[in-house]
Amino acid sequence: MALTAGIVGLPNVGKSTLFNAITQAGAESANYPFCTIDPNVGIVEVPDYRLNKLTELVQPKKTVPTAFEFTDIAGIVKGASKGEGLGNKFLANIRQVDAICQVVRCFEDENITHVSGKVNPIDDIEVINLELILADMESVEKRIGRVEKLARQKDKDAVVEIEVLNLLREAFEAEKPARSVEFTDEQLKIAKGLHLLTIKPVLYVANVSEEDIANPSDNEYVQKVRDFAAKENAEVIVICAKIEEEIAELEGEEKTMFLQELGIEESGLDQLIRAAYHLLGLATYFTAGVQEVRAWTFRKGMKAPQCAGVIHSDFERGFIRAETVAYDDLLANGSMTAAKEAGKVRLEGKEYEVKDGDIIHFRFNV
Repeated sequence: MALTAGIVGLPNVGKSTLFNAITQAGAESANYPFCTIDPNVGIVEVPDYRLNKLTELVQPKKTVPTAFEFTDIAGIVKGASKGEGLGNKFLANIRQVDAICQVVRCFEDENITHVSGKVNPIDDIEVINLELILADMESVEKRIGRVEKLARQKDKDAVVEIEVLNLLREAFEAEKPARSVEFTDEQLKIAKGLHLLTIKPVLYVANVSEEDIANPSDNEYVQKVRDFAAKENAEVIVICAKIEEEIAELEGEEKTMFLQELGIEESGLDQLIRAAYHLLGLATYFTAGVQEVRAWTFRKGMKAPQCAGVIHSDFERGFIRAETVAYDDLLANGSMTAAKEAGKVRLEGKEYEVKDGDIIHFRFNV
């Protein structure tokens, strides 16, 4: 599934350093067309301990993880909504992504100049948020001009849309993003159809110094970002972009030992990938056989035929049923044969909503 999160941030916050770590830790070219798609797109594997367990259990010839895309968005400055700096490129790029990862500087370093002269993560967040709000306000105002006349003529669709547009305008005037507005299901569908920048889900990435990575809660800037994010019901991931570049070059035991020396359990990049994955409402199902154990990405709520289509359109077109077992049930029984004997393997039809962690064998005919 071609879903991507865009990495944004002001100059000198660590955005490019983080993206360098992402590209260095990229998925193997044997499995994915890595890094040649576009110079500012990086593909990384989604870390998943379940895939390792399934590999141990099945002993396949090949194991293929699922992957996730990050896009390095052009830098932003005040006035981007009016085309200042690389503003137009920034806005064009951000329209193409499904979620936003906003990198925020939470470290002091006299050798790295801050664009506004001092480190203030909340100011940084508000600069970017306001530019996106101003761009959305312009879009909404133009749309109101087109829809208002139809609404006055009692056009049913226009009446509903103008209500949504007015709610959005009120939010933007209060400098609040579209995602903060409480919509009905019908209104939300209309709002999403407007392709607004501030309706995209956001994850804040607090970039700290090497000294702070083991105990980020001691960093006052991180706490301020967490307090701000809590008001938006947004998540915060704490990383040290400089360290992530080093970690990205390590593998296996060497990587584990390095993390232990730093006093952290997993890399910030792994946390970021997982958080971005869930931010977009994504989940993973598996196919498992002696030839290959593989993870597949799907949107939560998708039904069995749609998930079959993730593998190949023929699977969806000719879908018959899905032979399904939950990950925990398979592990508990030790093999597919034992799981079947225990009655844990089910035959599911077209209305089955696939669950995260399902191991599935699709039956189809075309």
